[in-house]
Amino acid sequence: MNPDLDRLQPYPFERLAELAAGVEPPAGLAPISLSIGEPKHPTPGFITEAVITHLHGLSNYPLTRGRAELREAIAAWLTRRFRLPEAGIDPERHVLPVNGTREGLFAIAQCLVDRAQNPVILMPNPFYQIYEGAALLAGAEPVFLNTMVDTGYLPDFDAVPDSTWSRCQLVYICTPGNPTGAVMDSAALQHLIELADRHDFIIASDECYSEIFLDEDRPPAGLLQAAAAMGCDDWRRCLVFHSLSKRSNAPGLRSGFVAGDDRLVSGFLRYRTYHGCAMPPATQAASICAWEDEAHVIENRALYRDKFRAVLDILDPVLEVTRPPAGFYLWPVTPGDDCEFARDLLAQQNVAVLPGSYLSRTANGINPGQRHVRMALVAPIADCIEAAGRITSYLAGG
Repeated sequence: MNPDLDRLQPYPFERLAELAAGVEPPAGLAPISLSIGEPKHPTPGFITEAVITHLHGLSNYPLTRGRAELREAIAAWLTRRFRLPEAGIDPERHVLPVNGTREGLFAIAQCLVDRAQNPVILMPNPFYQIYEGAALLAGAEPVFLNTMVDTGYLPDFDAVPDSTWSRCQLVYICTPGNPTGAVMDSAALQHLIELADRHDFIIASDECYSEIFLDEDRPPAGLLQAAAAMGCDDWRRCLVFHSLSKRSNAPGLRSGFVAGDDRLVSGFLRYRTYHGCAMPPATQAASICAWEDEAHVIENRALYRDKFRAVLDILDPVLEVTRPPAGFYLWPVTPGDDCEFARDLLAQQNVAVLPGSYLSRTANGINPGQRHVRMALVAPIADCIEAAGRITSYLAGG
């Protein structure tokens, strides 16, 4: 066995299952899960129909680089959404489909990291655990950058010492963030690009929550958008990862893409060709339809806005919680221990939330997820409102 497998920590939901072991919630209360960030809004019918219509393509091996039409649809969407220069994204050189951002974010570290150089990979803390696992299995040391209220829930890259930058080969960022919903603005992204140029590392920007945001007139900036604004139109050292899971409520489609620096995309294509992870033809056809349509995404955002408004009206008086600028999570402060909060809430009210400490590691003597829980407002609005009412009752001791 690969000895690095022993370095992997249990996934947060494994730990949640252990925490819930033996808990018997009240029989009269139906379970409501706010613990898993799995969209529950219906997948648009035209996406489902595209899958069904193109199942005849199963008789052909798909290309790892995907159909030209898919890469063209992705390039056009990137250009529209992030106001990139026309023809700045070449579908032949800058875009590669992946089977969801999880696959792409994990595999990119295996492709790019030189383990012989004693490498480190930087990542936010709390974080999506794939970043840590990718670092460990690539032979790198994960370095956790605490994101807390005093940093705006964003990594403080200026606090990283030169001794760490000298070993850094890859930096993971997540904007909008999971679990906090914090957004890196263009200035922060450009500062990171300048650091990448100075210290010669690659930026992997996880932007899978970029299409769920509060203000329709102020969509979150993206890494490529920030690069273009500073004249870096070759996307040097920059890679972005996007997905249809959250944007289009299609987590089962397993469809996303990586785009950016053509040298890195070319190497990643070679890696993935050997890895054998081409996107199925029907998935490609459905993905083209999804990337070409924006109406369903606008409707999706409206549903989340309604849920945040309704839930926060109920929770604001009883819990320290704020509406994030983007994403579909709440990241409230708990009155006491986050694990006890999650277990007791499940036991008394049959509402599942995820302890924040399960999403973090202790760094510089601090676990920044402690005394927080993550609440994913993915359930139907009636269930979210019911859950908020039960949380209020729990906090009141009822």
